[in-house]
Amino acid sequence: MATNLWMITVSLLFLFMFRPTFSVNEERKVQLCSSMKENSKDLSNHNLTGIPSDLPDGTEYLDISHNNISSIVQRDLCSLSHLCSLKITHCGLQFISHDAFYNNSQLKVLNISYNHLTIIPYLPLPQLRILDLSCNHYDSYALPDFVRNLAHLTTFAIGSSKASSVNIKDLAPLQNTSLKQFSFGCGSDLQKYENGSFAQLKSLQEVALRVTFCESFEIFTKIIMDLDQAHTKKVKLYKLFPDKCTISSDPFEIFKELRILSNLSVVDTWINSSVMVKLIQNIWKSSFEEVVFRNITYNEDTPYGFQFPSQNHTTNLRAVVFDGVNHYQYKYPTINMSMDLISQLTYLKFSGTGMNILPCKLISVIPSLQILDLSNNLLDDKGFWWYYCSYEGVFPSLRHLSLSHNRFYDLAFISKKTHEMKVLTSLDLSFNSIYIGQECSWPSHLTELDLSHNNLGNTVFDYLSPHFQKIDLSKTGISAISRDVLSLFPKLTHLYLSFNSIQFIPFDIHAPALQTLYVDQNAITSIGQEELKGFTGLETLRAGNNPFVCNCDSFWFVTVLNKSLLPDWPLAYTCSTPPSQAGMYMRRFQQSEFSCIPGLQAAVALPVIVVIAVVFGIIFYAFDGIWYMKMLWVWIRVKRHSRKKTDRLMDASFRYHAFISYSQHDSAWVDSQLVPSLEGSGLSICIHERDFVPGQWIMDNIISCVEGSYKTLFVLSNSFVQSEWCKYELFFAQHRAISVNEDSLVFILLEPIPTDSLPKKFMKLRTLLRKQTYLEWPKDEHKKKLFWSSLKSILQVADKSIILKEVALDMAESCPLLNTQV
Repeated sequence: MATNLWMITVSLLFLFMFRPTFSVNEERKVQLCSSMKENSKDLSNHNLTGIPSDLPDGTEYLDISHNNISSIVQRDLCSLSHLCSLKITHCGLQFISHDAFYNNSQLKVLNISYNHLTIIPYLPLPQLRILDLSCNHYDSYALPDFVRNLAHLTTFAIGSSKASSVNIKDLAPLQNTSLKQFSFGCGSDLQKYENGSFAQLKSLQEVALRVTFCESFEIFTKIIMDLDQAHTKKVKLYKLFPDKCTISSDPFEIFKELRILSNLSVVDTWINSSVMVKLIQNIWKSSFEEVVFRNITYNEDTPYGFQFPSQNHTTNLRAVVFDGVNHYQYKYPTINMSMDLISQLTYLKFSGTGMNILPCKLISVIPSLQILDLSNNLLDDKGFWWYYCSYEGVFPSLRHLSLSHNRFYDLAFISKKTHEMKVLTSLDLSFNSIYIGQECSWPSHLTELDLSHNNLGNTVFDYLSPHFQKIDLSKTGISAISRDVLSLFPKLTHLYLSFNSIQFIPFDIHAPALQTLYVDQNAITSIGQEELKGFTGLETLRAGNNPFVCNCDSFWFVTVLNKSLLPDWPLAYTCSTPPSQAGMYMRRFQQSEFSCIPGLQAAVALPVIVVIAVVFGIIFYAFDGIWYMKMLWVWIRVKRHSRKKTDRLMDASFRYHAFISYSQHDSAWVDSQLVPSLEGSGLSICIHERDFVPGQWIMDNIISCVEGSYKTLFVLSNSFVQSEWCKYELFFAQHRAISVNEDSLVFILLEPIPTDSLPKKFMKLRTLLRKQTYLEWPKDEHKKKLFWSSLKSILQVADKSIILKEVALDMAESCPLLNTQV
């Protein structure tokens, strides 16, 4: 055997693991309808027998798959005028009325596959982009004329287990559409195909054939040639051969004549080793640049396994993908192939193959390889860098290496090995068992590292390279970011921290080079302007699905931040607290600017305070506020004076029967009438002109005379109301009457005076004046005798010492109250 051939056996190659066969139907998911949560209704698997009549009128996305709905009529969808996407699959649907979609002109996505429809329903839907009619019970692939009106249709799928032939006129209505993706068939075989049926679809870019072939490969040849003539670039072959199909001829000879087809995918297919050899030989001679084998079941039906000899011509092939290989036999495959045949590859993927040892020659025999994907295997540190291998060169052109979903563990060892790959720029170690031990040593040319889904913790940043420009640490157990952590990576432009436990972004982080930051699915409650102040070059921020608090902390984020930075806004941003707003979209969060901006509050509050102060000053002046302030100070003096005399209350005695308070304008009547009459009856009277102590402050004289008199007698007149000093005397007498002895006040109305004319500052005294009896100076001489008799009876006592003692006791009882008020 030639030296350039290499026998790959259990000890040298892929070590395919035995796994049961399976198939996966691949669906292209195109999001044309940006629907809010409340406008999306997923009613799949709800045991429904019809479309509910109580759906909200604003429903945009509706999924009622996997129910038992046999028909759709006009009344079922008439209220859903905003419907954009409708999915009704696996429902046993048999009938759709002609007017069922008359009121759904906004519908862009319609999937009614996997039902029991026998005819293609009428669909007056001018905005339709995606239409899936596959796997129903149509007898023919003939499309109705209304399809010509679907001018915006880009993706179309049709298939039936009962239709077995295709004519040119069947697909003619698709000629004038802008169809880009086309899926044909439902896994059954095709007995007749008219040439040119697919060739008339000139805009096709990608075709998925869900038709099986075994012995009728002339139909397969016609279809492939038509697709090439239609300038289709990509073809996917689903279940190309039935399980355990015996193929004696070469069904792939047509590949050598292709000129346009450049991408071939074989999906969910049983392939024998003999067929695989024929397929690869023809691919080598074709226009294909990329070949994909996805979810295939490989069976060795030849005694020597896969035998692929050297070829005498070059190939256009640049990319080979094996994504999911199931080995039918419980043994390792035997592959005999010249590695020189793949020396021109730039992209190679072996994913889901069970590989646990990397072939030695693969490391150095493909000098042009730029991308190597070995994800979803059983590789570990020693299996990838196998000690039995002697390298001539380690991937001399490799730039991107994916080792995700494997069993790698030693980050320090891996970092040292990357120095051997001289141009490696990107390394994917996600979904492994990476641990951090010794110090890491990374080459300067490695600028992108993916460590997501490894349990690393907060210290992971200390083991990374300052040359990194892109770091993915999603779901790595990070709970906090220190303020200066990003300063370790001056060239960092992309940082992914999704699915961690980060509670906040620290202030004063300086990362001007950072362009992309992902912090979604964390524990962040708010993001403010200060947190993002250091990210001057930020272009993309993904922060959705965090427990945001909808209060003033989020005001700036909701109202000011440029939402073009947020690719997941608004669907991923909802309020977590307060409870009254839980689940509400943040874009609906309403908070007044005044309540959330302190500067604005101060700007508004300051003039309000000034206005209030001015108004209060005016009111203060208008209502004698200055007088009240004076009295407050005097009140304090009274309290202090009362405290000093507390211990002497029981022994106190009065010097006067009455202290007379009067206006100077009324002094003639007091001196000529009042004082002589009272003193002539043996009463001791105190008047300021005679009894005030010379040289003593007048306030002290007033207080001393009021407290030293059994009664305080007020001579009320219009002049009294206007007297400033009378106001003070009235104030202290009022205080004494309220706190000590309510009977100590005696009022004489020298002339008629309305009660309301008294100053408003004496509200309590006016109340007392209304309740107490007062004496009025009569003009009639006969009445004056009664006046003097009444007045003297109020002031005169039989035994002055007894009265003085009773008064002292009354004052002693008021002592606790006085102490309390001090």
